[in-house]
Amino acid sequence: MRGMRAVGAVATGLALLLLAGCGEQGSQSNGGPDALDPKADITEQSLTVSIWDGYSPEDLPERVKNDLGVPVKIAHHATNEEIMAKLTAGGAGSDSGIDVAFVSGQYAQALNEAGLLEPIHADLIPNLKNLYPEAQQLAYDKDNTFSVPYTWGTTGICYRTDLVEQAPTSWNDILKPPAALKKKVTMMTTERWLALPALKVLGHSVNTTSDKELTDARALLLDAKKNLLAYDDTTFGDRLTKGESAMAEAWDGWCPTSDPKIKFTVPKEGSDLWVDTMVVLKSSKNKEAAHALINYILDPEIHSWAAENILYKVPNKAAMEQLDPKVLEANAPLRMTPAELLKGESIVDVGDSAMKYTRLSTEVTAGS
Repeated sequence: MRGMRAVGAVATGLALLLLAGCGEQGSQSNGGPDALDPKADITEQSLTVSIWDGYSPEDLPERVKNDLGVPVKIAHHATNEEIMAKLTAGGAGSDSGIDVAFVSGQYAQALNEAGLLEPIHADLIPNLKNLYPEAQQLAYDKDNTFSVPYTWGTTGICYRTDLVEQAPTSWNDILKPPAALKKKVTMMTTERWLALPALKVLGHSVNTTSDKELTDARALLLDAKKNLLAYDDTTFGDRLTKGESAMAEAWDGWCPTSDPKIKFTVPKEGSDLWVDTMVVLKSSKNKEAAHALINYILDPEIHSWAAENILYKVPNKAAMEQLDPKVLEANAPLRMTPAELLKGESIVDVGDSAMKYTRLSTEVTAGS
């Protein structure tokens, strides 16, 4: 998530429109899972993995080489849009040179619909048993047929308890703050998350494609703009810690609740459920090793690194159960249960309509 959301007002729609152009061809060319050899000598294979910087242990390639005998090259992407452009260049059947990619759920869905993903061979990933049952109930990929979840979380309000008179309970506390908090509030610019507070207040889906509903959300967001300190997708935690702001729309793991003055809450209107996933590219010539890598990452010792270092929850029951109690105590969002997370609405691919969210973000934030 952190890399995916490192920029504001990104052109999500452009990447998904590119997929829409090759989707029909891709779905026809994807004849189902390849025949993989569970006895393949994976030491004869090598992997290129594209992931956000800082999203896995620095020594992961060394550990995989030592434990599995598979050389791993790490390539970094800053955003989902960047990796999507690379993976979709040339359409279905093209080879990006990437074997395993980390992308967010709705992007995995779009890649699969374009025929660019190898279905997950569960028999080659026995550590799937470590996942919570709820991790097989994700709207964009029920039963993990083409992706394996890596991290998951939600969006809410991160706030300074000493700077707000009353704890926020509604997205309206961000959109229409009291007079004392005007110019002390930040919101996000990444398209789907800029729209989220307004859509939820209006009682709409975070995946709506209705022109009227998005127009109504746009009006609410434009009215809220005059009260904002800034649009901030990356440093809102620092602003809160320094006291520059009092409230921020925030992803749970980036709300610095280790500071006793800072808390995180999900508004009463509800929120989202976001997921970052691991996928195997159809063009990969190293699919057995790719599955072995995913299985390795699902080992509790490896997977727990993400929760302890990125502070995002992982959908791995065994990994979460071995977290340092001090880390859990200091970071309240990590203590959210899978059942609580699943109360959020899963963000899914909306195809060509992603351009509507791009346009909304551009119109709202122009001149910010």
